Amino acid sequence: MSVPVPIHQAVRARAQGRCEYSHSPEWVGAARFTMDHLVPRSRGGTDTLENLALACRRCNERRYTFTTGRDPVTQQEVPLFHPVRERWAAHFAWTPDGQWIVGTTPTGRATVVRLDLNDERHDAGFIRMSRALWVEGGWHPPAGDPVVPEVQR
Repeated sequence: MSVPVPIHQAVRARAQGRCEYSHSPEWVGAARFTMDHLVPRSRGGTDTLENLALACRRCNERRYTFTTGRDPVTQQEVPLFHPVRERWAAHFAWTPDGQWIVGTTPTGRATVVRLDLNDERHDAGFIRMSRALWVEGGWHPPAGDPVVPEVQR
């Protein structure tokens, strides 16, 4: 049930050391990121490059086998962000402090909620605390990622 080494390496290269959902840097943690099946194996998904995304454990566990989510603005069920077919910057942006991911499209907003990308369901907000440290270290947000005004959060 393991992903073939060449495909695993190609997914890692494409992701450039970041979770393809949260853009968290792998090199700041002790745990290696995992391979997330965009179409879950339980639904016929395969171990092909086109069906795999590099994901931090928190994103992989929260995405589980979901492929859709509810956009909190329109209340419509929409597909979750597909990191192989879509560009991150087309659906997400950072607040100026680099601590919050903002969904800028229905897909982006539904993905932020489904994967709880900002730890809004947890009082502690550990991921935002980590991002604040990454900003201080100069590792975050990733170069080229868009930033939106604070009011859009």
